Amino acid sequence: MRFPRTSLLLVAALAVVLIVSTPMMSRVSAISTQASSKAVKPLHIHLFRQQDLRLHDNPPLCKTIDAAKNSPDSTGILPIFCFDPRIFGNDAQSAFGSLKCGPRRAKFVLESVSDLRSNLEKQGSGLVVAHGKPEDVIKALLNKIDPGPSKEFLPKIYCQQEVASEEIRVEKGVRSVAKAHSPQHGSLEAVWGSTMYDPEDLPFRDGVYGMPDTFTPFRNKVEKNCVISNPFATPSDAELKLCSDWQVVDATDGSIPKCSLKYFPTLEELGYTAEQVKVAATHDSRGVMEFKGGETAALARVKDYIWDKDRLKIYFDTRNGMLGPDYSTKFSPWLAHGCLSPRYVARECRRYEGARVANKSTYWVVFELLWRDFWKFFAQKHGNSIFFLDGTLGHDAIMSGHANARRWGLDKRTLAAWKEGRTGFPLVDANMRELAATGFQSNRGRQNVCSFLALDTNTDWRCGADYFETELLDYDTYSNWGNWCAGAGMTGGRLNRFNIVKQSKDYDCDGDYVRHWIPELKDVPTQFVHEPWKMSKEQQVEFGCRLGVDYPNPIIEPFVPKQRGGSGRSGGGRGGKKSGRGRNNSNLSKGQRQDMKSLKRGSYSFK
Repeated sequence: MRFPRTSLLLVAALAVVLIVSTPMMSRVSAISTQASSKAVKPLHIHLFRQQDLRLHDNPPLCKTIDAAKNSPDSTGILPIFCFDPRIFGNDAQSAFGSLKCGPRRAKFVLESVSDLRSNLEKQGSGLVVAHGKPEDVIKALLNKIDPGPSKEFLPKIYCQQEVASEEIRVEKGVRSVAKAHSPQHGSLEAVWGSTMYDPEDLPFRDGVYGMPDTFTPFRNKVEKNCVISNPFATPSDAELKLCSDWQVVDATDGSIPKCSLKYFPTLEELGYTAEQVKVAATHDSRGVMEFKGGETAALARVKDYIWDKDRLKIYFDTRNGMLGPDYSTKFSPWLAHGCLSPRYVARECRRYEGARVANKSTYWVVFELLWRDFWKFFAQKHGNSIFFLDGTLGHDAIMSGHANARRWGLDKRTLAAWKEGRTGFPLVDANMRELAATGFQSNRGRQNVCSFLALDTNTDWRCGADYFETELLDYDTYSNWGNWCAGAGMTGGRLNRFNIVKQSKDYDCDGDYVRHWIPELKDVPTQFVHEPWKMSKEQQVEFGCRLGVDYPNPIIEPFVPKQRGGSGRSGGGRGGKKSGRGRNNSNLSKGQRQDMKSLKRGSYSFK
């Protein structure tokens, strides 16, 4: 059969098309396969938070590194820190109308993040710093890195696990961003890393949720049954290698506003006024010491206190002092921001015990760290109730007539007098003036001012916790709100109402501390320095301290101990026996009494 010439030409053309198209189709298929293979490339992001600003013993950071090492397609990690506008600046306010973070603590965080970036850069890595909500910042980065509909990078984000509601909301927001970018593979994993003991090791049925609500039974069982994990080493240069994919490099070079490997905000840019910046930058020489944020300063303080000054062996005797840098460790600001690992501190205490001496004091620092663990676990167990007026007791227990129930009030004048150090009670006023001027307050001071506000004036205790959140350099959500809740009796434990005058005489017997912070009392004799209301009008004139003129009258009636069996209680309130006790102990701070012998030494061990 013969075909027309035109038909033969069509057949020939079709053959050519088929021959040529075969390799072209193979190339298209190969390109498609290549694109498909790129769609499984992970991007390992470590999101530093305000509570883990360090490289040593950082479990979440180690988790990020391990994930990157176990991924053959990974070219490194991407560390990020975000200055969240919901926390920093004058627009970030609490439900009580206070700043979430005062300028003094914001400065400490800036120093800590700057030190973290410097330490990363020394190891050949880097830190993306941004001013924005973490979920918004990471979304912007992912959109810049991976803009097309076909995603090449799969975000694997790691951060430290926190248990308070605001921090949990941030985690949920970041997780949603990761999932939106890659529904099947995007993820955020929150890793535990801020306590000495790990929650999964707690010796209680149901773990954290089965723990006691009071510290002593918690302490006894944990010390008997648990061991502390050894701290992780600082990662190597190779482990901290910065992600080198060109898309990541391009996205972190400053193309996104207020977000790059070089960007760093000022206090003004975070939303503080020029006056606030000036206050934050001014060190008050009356303070216990000058605190500088960062892991470098934290490790230097540990070395100075434990090893150079050899103060660890007398910590128990001196810890209730209120003047000077070395009556206590002063580790708390660095612990609160994760510049310092509690496991590292505990390990240094154990090392000191092996090299120099082991005694009650060397144990007691670890005991104090266990309190930090307790409050974080307690917050995880009870959730938002630590922020409620009725605390973990709950409304039903209060209405049923619990022994700790009380009618809370809020007199703004009383609250203002407490904040400003104008209550007429010298120990309270001195501590509150120290807090306002420096952002620091001794542990003994905190217990007294809490008891005074909550139990002596019946002021809504949350106002005190909220003010501490604004002012404290070492603000820690769990320890702060847990201690205030307990101090107000709202955790159901024993109610400890402090006798402020007795506490003053026990821990500032000669009045050095109150005179240090209250110049109005500088010429008042020791006999009256803690009870100026006992001076006659003539004495007030003689000693240059007229009540109601130079120094306030007490805003409430001074606490009078209840009589027992017809005789007066020896001093009343919590705090032991006569103030002169223990004065032969040369380790005690001047004017400080010795603590009760009932405070027994415990034990701790490492894996």
